[in-house]
Amino acid sequence: MKNIKILAPCGILGYGYPKSSFLNGMALKPDAIVVDAGSTDAGPHKLGAGVAIVSQRSYKKDLEIMMVEGAKAGIPIVIGSAGGSGGKVHVEWSLKIIKEIIHEQSLHHLKIAVIWADIPKNIIQDRLHSNKVNPLGLTVKELTKNRLEETSSVVAQMGHEPIVKALEEGADLIICGRAYDPSPFAAVAAYHGLPLSYGYHAGKILECAALCAVPGTTKDCMLGIITQEGFTITPLSDDRVCTPLSVAAHTFYEKDHPYLLHGPGYVLNLEDCKFTQLDEKSVYVTGSKIEKTDPYTIKLEGAIKVGYRTFVVAGVRDAIMISKLEEIEQLAKEQVKNYYSDIPCEDYQIHFMNYGLNAVIGELETNKGLPHEVGIVFEVLAKTQELANTVCGTLRSTLLHYGYDGRKSTAGNLAFPFSPSDIPFGPVYEFSVYHLMEVKDGYEMFPIEYLTL
Repeated sequence: MKNIKILAPCGILGYGYPKSSFLNGMALKPDAIVVDAGSTDAGPHKLGAGVAIVSQRSYKKDLEIMMVEGAKAGIPIVIGSAGGSGGKVHVEWSLKIIKEIIHEQSLHHLKIAVIWADIPKNIIQDRLHSNKVNPLGLTVKELTKNRLEETSSVVAQMGHEPIVKALEEGADLIICGRAYDPSPFAAVAAYHGLPLSYGYHAGKILECAALCAVPGTTKDCMLGIITQEGFTITPLSDDRVCTPLSVAAHTFYEKDHPYLLHGPGYVLNLEDCKFTQLDEKSVYVTGSKIEKTDPYTIKLEGAIKVGYRTFVVAGVRDAIMISKLEEIEQLAKEQVKNYYSDIPCEDYQIHFMNYGLNAVIGELETNKGLPHEVGIVFEVLAKTQELANTVCGTLRSTLLHYGYDGRKSTAGNLAFPFSPSDIPFGPVYEFSVYHLMEVKDGYEMFPIEYLTL
């Protein structure tokens, strides 16, 4: 029975993994090394600011082992969403590190494929007029011409098709711009003639590496073995095992539907999946199905700068203040706005997050018991950093000494863990483009460039 083996080192390139686990995987003679390097989980900042998710040092440390061992074995290495957000600046940042490794390790023979995922704004604008660009969800603001022009850059999640093409062209190292997380894994399966359904489902699990194991982590290596009839997930550390429950649970990770998973041009249907314990640490999965979508759509991601942030972290331990904290915060907020009545209200915003009360799920919180202490994070978002600093400083001093009913001491309401207490954050971004765009096929928007260094 034909099978292919994919080694997944870690959940995001740069998160780290034990070299011993990686070498355990290499000893099993994998057909490819595939790693996801990006995510929008942390929001739009990395895309908007053009910065990486991880440090250059950690990225290089992870990548060097992969490139050296992959070159020895003569197998392809595929990196999805290079640099974190997969835009041009992120891919170029990745390429700089890769060039360093190539020169230091004498890997000049490697054939490199770069698959770009940047989408020209004029194409988006044209397809908006043709009703071929639609928001992904009800909370996405209208994509006007001005918002599109002010967006720093736009990327799209590629499917497996351009990656398969690069494999067919004999690329040793494939650097993808923004990619749908399972796509690089599915591409290896498709390249070897195995079912896309199992390639995408295995990719959905492997892209987070050992998060599907017990104990779970994104910082350890996994092996996926894909066949015509199903796939197997195996930890590469003696410290971890997979169970049907742990693998099935991770199948539900980051999904808005219990068994349907939408991707570029396809919908993965997992309703009839079976998860079977194969041996003491491996799980075998069958029953995954996949269907093409018509039209073929790709997810667009773009970020726009909306202002500047200054924030404060403080603690409260007065039971009286805690019992009426939201009321006090609202009164302090009104006092600040009255003081700055000369500044238009739309030029800044004030937000409070009360950790220990309802900071995580807000009004959905059902546990209404009062804690003995609360951590407060309050922020000001404003048009300029100077304005954010100014308003936040006034808000902090107002809240620090606010005289609420029942207060017994005037020494101060807040305990600050840091000095200075006010922390200028810098530019703040929001997703301006979070849309689906119709395309001809999976190749149309993702040009491939081949390099030999």
